[in-house]
Amino acid sequence: MIVDRNILFKNYFSGVKNYDEVLKSNMSINPYWEKLLNNLNQIGSKNLISKQNEIDWLMSENGVTYNVYNDPKGMNRAWNLNIVPFILSQNEWEHIEKGIKQRSELLNLILKDIYGKRELIKNEIIPQEVIYAHRGFLRQCDQIQYTTTKHLLIHSVDLSRGPDGQLWVVNDRTQAPSGMGYALENRYSISRVLPNIFKDISIKQPSNFFQDFNQMLLDAAPQNKENPTIVILSPGPHNETYFEHAYLASFLGHPLVYGNDLVVRNGKVWMKSLKELKQVDVILRRVDDVFMDPLELREDSYLGVAGLLEVIRQQNVSIINPIGSGILENSGLIPFMNAICKYFLKEDLILPQIASWWCGQEKERNYVIENLENLVVKRIDRSNRENIFFCEFLNESAIKNLKADIQANPYHFVAQDKISFSTAPDFVNGKLEPRKVMCRMFSVAKNNTYSIMPGGLVRVAAERENLFVSNQRGGISKDFWILTDEPQTNIQNYAWDTSCKIPISDINDLPSNTAENLFWSGRYLGRALVTARFLRMVLNKMNSIQYNNRKSQSDSLHFLFQSLTNITYTFPGFVGKERKEALKNPLNEIQSLMLDKTRVGSFAQTMTSFNNSYYSLRNLWSKDMWRVFDSIQKLWSKFNENKDYSVSELIKLLDRNITRLIAFMGLIEESILVEQGLLLYFIGLQQEQAMMNVEKCRSLLVFNHDKVTQYEILESLLTSHESLNIYRYSYRSYLSVENVIQLILLDKEYPKSLTYQLRRIQKDIDRLPHSESIGKTTQCQIFINEANKKIQSLNVEFLMELNKNESLRQNLDDVLSELSDLLHETSMAISDTYFNHSYQQKQLVNQNFPLS
Repeated sequence: MIVDRNILFKNYFSGVKNYDEVLKSNMSINPYWEKLLNNLNQIGSKNLISKQNEIDWLMSENGVTYNVYNDPKGMNRAWNLNIVPFILSQNEWEHIEKGIKQRSELLNLILKDIYGKRELIKNEIIPQEVIYAHRGFLRQCDQIQYTTTKHLLIHSVDLSRGPDGQLWVVNDRTQAPSGMGYALENRYSISRVLPNIFKDISIKQPSNFFQDFNQMLLDAAPQNKENPTIVILSPGPHNETYFEHAYLASFLGHPLVYGNDLVVRNGKVWMKSLKELKQVDVILRRVDDVFMDPLELREDSYLGVAGLLEVIRQQNVSIINPIGSGILENSGLIPFMNAICKYFLKEDLILPQIASWWCGQEKERNYVIENLENLVVKRIDRSNRENIFFCEFLNESAIKNLKADIQANPYHFVAQDKISFSTAPDFVNGKLEPRKVMCRMFSVAKNNTYSIMPGGLVRVAAERENLFVSNQRGGISKDFWILTDEPQTNIQNYAWDTSCKIPISDINDLPSNTAENLFWSGRYLGRALVTARFLRMVLNKMNSIQYNNRKSQSDSLHFLFQSLTNITYTFPGFVGKERKEALKNPLNEIQSLMLDKTRVGSFAQTMTSFNNSYYSLRNLWSKDMWRVFDSIQKLWSKFNENKDYSVSELIKLLDRNITRLIAFMGLIEESILVEQGLLLYFIGLQQEQAMMNVEKCRSLLVFNHDKVTQYEILESLLTSHESLNIYRYSYRSYLSVENVIQLILLDKEYPKSLTYQLRRIQKDIDRLPHSESIGKTTQCQIFINEANKKIQSLNVEFLMELNKNESLRQNLDDVLSELSDLLHETSMAISDTYFNHSYQQKQLVNQNFPLS
């Protein structure tokens, strides 16, 4: 069969220089690609463009991100998924699957030997410098025994097509292999957006693999413990693959934790929850080796758990993968892998490797020096901070320097043949283009063998002639198809072991960092909404004065400006000695208060803090919440703090932002149960709204004004509080300070009154886990109880009393000041009781571990 070479394939075939996945050597189509290409033809170029745009939109809407360090576009770059999948035939897959199982088993034996008997070194199978000169070899992990059937429980291998047409091993990843979650999301997204691309094509689904993955986590628990507590340890939201950490936590149903969520006590690892310490049995880590234990490894690490290695030695916790497994990510091992395979398994490697020469051997070093221009050189323990040297592109001076480095430290370097990665079709600008491709495949331990993910993560180069296939360099991903003749179940048909209960069953088991971020996401959201409404009210007032310049309105507006500074704590602003300068052009000051992210107390900084706390909790939130969150980000990205905006433009920005924040608040209650942590969000939200309610009333109700000015200030307060209609319906009278105090501060039934907010905070705090001691209350309970008693003892007449010169309501100011202090003390007490992460053990002797 010949596929029509229409516009989809324009210039594709003529541009193919390397081995291409679609084409045979005689330029005919590989048979197993024909059905896919026919389906693409039937869909048509215009529809494919539309569907590719839909996939791009879906990646953004669902918050599928890959963090690129120092990216000018920002941290959370949307994941790139190309609509055209990558295909392997069933016959080739069976060979690859067998080869990956062999390689995983071989690396498992190497890992066991390196930190055990070290037969490979003793019997001169590998030189000792390959191990001991590698930054991944951790002497602290020597002779540690594990209870699991395998030492290496997860392994990923990067493969690319070699010059002989076979897939060759390029890299191994063994510390914390990434990509499984992205691969699964790729399959979901392609299936949702373009189901007809699968027409008449049967492909293997990853269901069984992920069931094996989950079972491996359960089986890893020490002493075959039933219902083990399994956690996923993440470095945090700024890590490049944080999306995947949160994705797998949500997908597998295990809590996502950070280093300071865990603590070592009595030879065991415990998770700090709101109520008590809960023993952890299995840690699936996404933190690199040297950061895992600041007590024995890198002492400056805040990502790991002090004392963890000693717990591992006592076999009281299982780490996946074991600390020290980074030694296997060692290109210096590649020249010796076939000899190692024969030593341990008495057979040759199934999967070929790139021809490699370790420079620590004289003969090999001389060959490398003589042929350097035709080779690729890298350190045996290369990190992302160190270059790979493509020597054909180096100038004479760079070649000379590299040779000198090799001669000076030969055992640090390995040289490899340059291979031209094969190309596969990528859909770009309405047609197919060949792009260099690399496949990452995954294995997990299963009984005495390994289970291999059918497919995996495929990455292609960002540009047509680009040598680099890397996400950090802008790479693009593909869905990975393994063809089969067997009928497959739905990709979402996952059934975990029902004997294992989900660890987070109620608020008592909530990790302390998660609880803290829930509390602060509520506070930041409350602060953002109150600030936005007050800013909008002030801007609307400025807009109306353009048409009416009565002195009273000007006086009231100046008072509102001062209140804006007081409420947001953005001093000096409109307060103090510099207020005259700010009042010359108040719009500049307000725009700064809105858009300057570096200004403490600004609306922009509050939104940044809210974004950070929300992103840290993304494993808890629904996709609808992410879409609203993403729309807020896109809205703000259009505004530049250095550009001058009109009053109406700023009002429009606030209107749209307020609508989205309210939508977000509504969706939160659909994402997580109150008893699973939503309670902390409610407390934070009410806490912040109550504190800002106090500040607004202190700024706008304490001072006594003339009748007209007072009316305008009261109207402004009620407007910013979204209470003007409620007031008119309730009192049907002229605005008065007395009635406003009654509604905004003392009304027991109005949800936006301070009395109601304080009662709600007290009620919710009483539902938090407390001391087991009978009759003992926490400090946060004591402070909020005192605040409630204070406000319940008040009456309007007392609060309305003026001082001697009748300039201010002193009683009101005193009461609000006291309530402000009590609310602040309540917040501090909540943090001290439930979110204290300050405990840290220190090493007695400083150790220096270079980044690996």
